[in-house]
Amino acid sequence: MQIHFRSFISKIQALTPQKMLHTGIVFFSKITWKHFLYFLLSCIVLFLLLNAFFPLKIKVKYSQLILARDSTVLHTYLTPDEKWRLKTELYEIIPNLSKAIIYKEDKYFYYHFGINPVSVFRAFFNNIFHLKTTSGASTITMQVARLLEPKSRSYGNKLWEMFRALQLEWQYSKAEILQMYLNLVPYGGNIEGVKSAALLYFDQMPNKLSLAQIVTLAIIPNRPTSLVIGKNNALIARERNKWLLRFKRSGLFPPQLIEGALEESLLAQRLAAPKKAPHFSLRLRNLYPQSHSLFSTLHPLNQEKVGQLAFNYIQRLKPLQVYNVSVIVMNNQNRQVEVYLGSADFQDKEHEGEVDGIQGIRSPGSTLKPLVYALAMDKGFITPKTILNDVPSDFSGFEPENFYKKFSGPVTVEQALSQSLNVTAVQTLEQVGLKAFIQKLKMARFRQIARDEKKLGLSMILGGCGVNLEELSNLFATFANQGLYQEASYLMQDSKRTQHKLISPEAGFAITQILTKAQRPDLPQQFENALHIPKVAWKTGTSYGRRDAWSIGYNARYTVGVWVGNFSGEGVNDLIGAELATPLLFQIFNTIDYDSPAHWFEPPKDLKVRWVCSETGLPPNTYCRDQVIDYFIPLVSDTRLCNHSKEVMVSPDERYAFCMTCVQDKKHKIVSYPHLSPSLSAFYEARGIAFKKIPPHHPECTRIFEDQREAPEITSPSSDKEYLIDRDDPSELQLSCKVAPDVKNVYWYINEEFYQAAKANQAIFFKPSQGFIKISCSDDKGRNSNINIRVFYE
Repeated sequence: MQIHFRSFISKIQALTPQKMLHTGIVFFSKITWKHFLYFLLSCIVLFLLLNAFFPLKIKVKYSQLILARDSTVLHTYLTPDEKWRLKTELYEIIPNLSKAIIYKEDKYFYYHFGINPVSVFRAFFNNIFHLKTTSGASTITMQVARLLEPKSRSYGNKLWEMFRALQLEWQYSKAEILQMYLNLVPYGGNIEGVKSAALLYFDQMPNKLSLAQIVTLAIIPNRPTSLVIGKNNALIARERNKWLLRFKRSGLFPPQLIEGALEESLLAQRLAAPKKAPHFSLRLRNLYPQSHSLFSTLHPLNQEKVGQLAFNYIQRLKPLQVYNVSVIVMNNQNRQVEVYLGSADFQDKEHEGEVDGIQGIRSPGSTLKPLVYALAMDKGFITPKTILNDVPSDFSGFEPENFYKKFSGPVTVEQALSQSLNVTAVQTLEQVGLKAFIQKLKMARFRQIARDEKKLGLSMILGGCGVNLEELSNLFATFANQGLYQEASYLMQDSKRTQHKLISPEAGFAITQILTKAQRPDLPQQFENALHIPKVAWKTGTSYGRRDAWSIGYNARYTVGVWVGNFSGEGVNDLIGAELATPLLFQIFNTIDYDSPAHWFEPPKDLKVRWVCSETGLPPNTYCRDQVIDYFIPLVSDTRLCNHSKEVMVSPDERYAFCMTCVQDKKHKIVSYPHLSPSLSAFYEARGIAFKKIPPHHPECTRIFEDQREAPEITSPSSDKEYLIDRDDPSELQLSCKVAPDVKNVYWYINEEFYQAAKANQAIFFKPSQGFIKISCSDDKGRNSNINIRVFYE
C-alpha cells in the first residue's frame, strides 16, 4: 500500500503546473449543476446528522476580574485550571485590534463560512506536491475550534475542526467568533487571551493598547516559545516592525500611525497580577462566583489614601498591643461602598491580617444608642431637652453602670447621648420596647441580631448583641438619608436594593444635631483654621472587656465606620472607642472630604421648635422660670405641661403637710416643692445631696391616698425572677425599695401577711419559703406595689 501511494504521489509530482491545471479543468468541466446540487445537499444532510449527534458545547472558564468604579483593575483570580484567561468584552475589541488580527490570521474572515475552500485546495496541493506541510488552511474559526478542543495534528482531526468551524459559524456571529479567538489564543505559560496578555505584559486593557502593542500581541501566538516578552524583546521588536511595514504597504493603517508604532520601544515584561483591595475583592468573588467581570463601586484613590492612613495608624498602636483596624466608607447619596479595608495589612499573617474585620461579628458597645433615642422621639416619649434620670436602677436584676462608674442625676437626652450614659439608654429601651427595637434592627438587616432575637435582653443597648461594621455603618448612613434605610451597594450596576423607612426625618435630624456636640480630637483651637474641615456627626463605642473600639461618623456626603481591636479577641486596657478609633475616623474625613462642597443637613419641614422648661424638657407651666428652646414633632411629641414643681399646703413652720381633708381651719401656707421621682430622691439621699423635701403628712389625718403614680418601687428582690437557695445553708433575701421624697416609713408584707416596718430607704432581710412568694410594700401615704418571685431549695 505504501508503495502504491508513493507511486501515485510520484506521478502527481511529475505533472507540470500546466498539466495539473489542464487536468483540473477537464475534471471540473465534467461536473454538472445536477452533480453539484446533489453534492451540496449531501453535505448539508451530513452536517445536520453530525450536528445532532455531536452538538457544539462551549464551556470556557474565565478568570474573574474585579474592577473599580473607574475601570481600574483591582484584583484578578486564576481559573480552576490555573490559567490567566480574562474575557475580552466586545466593546474592548477596538478596530485597530480586529484589523491587525484578521489581516495577519485570516484576511477573508468576513467572507467565508468557517472554511476557506481556496486555502484548503491550495494547502492540499502544496502539501502533496512537496510531500510535507508547507502551508495551512486554518481560518480564525477553525483555530477557535482547535482551541476549544485541542487535538494532535492529523488529517482526521483537521476534518473535525472543519466540522466544528461550521457549527460555530452557524450558531455565532463573526464578532462573537473573533471574540472567542481573542479570549483563547495562547501567549506562553499560563496566559491565554489578548486581555490577559495586555494586562500582564502592558498593564493595559485591550481597548487602551497602542498599535505597536497590538501588533506585538498579534505575532506572539504563532511562536509563543521563542517570542517571550521580557526575554526576547529585541527579536519581538524586529518581527513586530516587519509586520508593521507589511501593514504599511497594504494601506491597512494610516502611514503616520505606522511610523509612530515603528519608533515605539518595547520595554515590556511579565508583570504580577493586580491584587489591590484583597478583602473587598474576595468578598465580591464569594458573592458573585459566576461573574467573570465585576464593576465595583470602590473608589481607587480613596481606597489607597485610607489604606495608607490605616497602615500608618496601626503601626503607632502596636506598642499598646493593638494590631488590627477595619474601615468602611459609604457614599450617602447612593449607599455605594467606596472604601473597604478589612484590615490594615493583608500580608500580616502574624496578626491574622487576612481576616475581613468588616464582616466580623463583634459587640457594638454603645453604638446602637442613637437608634433607641430616635425611636423614642418617634413615639413621642422624648425630645432633645427631655430630662432623664441617670441614677442607679434595677431592671429585673440587670443593674447597668456608666463607663466611668459614676452617675450624673438629671440629664437631658442631649447630654445622655453625647456622654453615652448607660442607665438612661436602658431606661429608654425599656420604654420603647425590646421587641420594637429588635424589629427595627431586623429591618436594617442586622443578621446576627435576627438569629439571636429570642436570647436578647435590655443589655443589648450596651453591647450585649452581635453586629458587624458594615451593618453599623449602614445604620448611621440611614440617619444621613432622612431615616431611609437602603442596603449597601458593591456593584455599579446594582439597582435593585431593599429600601424602606426606618425612622422619621425629624428624629434623624434631631439625633444628628446631638451627635455633633461631642468634643472632636482633630479641631484646632483657632476656629478660623477649621473652616475647611468637614462637619461630622459621630458616635463611639467600647465593648465589654475592651475588645472592640468603634467610631462611626457621617455627614451629608460620607459615612465612615472604624473598628480597632485584635482579631484574636484579646482585650486591651487602652482600647476605648473615643481614644483609639475616633482619631483615625477624623483623619479619614479630613483626607477624603476636606473642603467639601456638600452642605449640612436642613431641618425637615415637620420638625418645629418650642420653649420648654429646663427642669423637665416639657412645655412650661406657670411656675417654670428657666426655659430653653427645643425641637419637637407636632402631634407626636409629649404635650403635657411641666410638673417639676408641686404646690403643697403646709403648716406655718413647714413641719407638716395638709390635704384638703385635714387642713380645715388650720393655719397653713402654700409652698412649692420639687416633684422628684422615687429613684431620683433615693439617689439624692444616698449621695447626701440636699434637696427640699415635702414634710410628713399631718399625723391626725385619716385619709387614704389612692394616687399610685408615686408608689414605692421595689428594687430587691427582682420581680418575676427565680431564686435557688442551698437547703443546708439557706441565705436571706434583701427587701429594699425607692420611695417619693415625702415618705418616711414603709411596710413590708410577705404573702399578704405583715412582715416588718422600716425606714424609707432601709434594707431589711427575710428567709423565704419554697415556692411562689408575693412581696408587697406600702408607704406611709397608703400607696402600694407588689412583685412575685419563685424560690427553689436544693
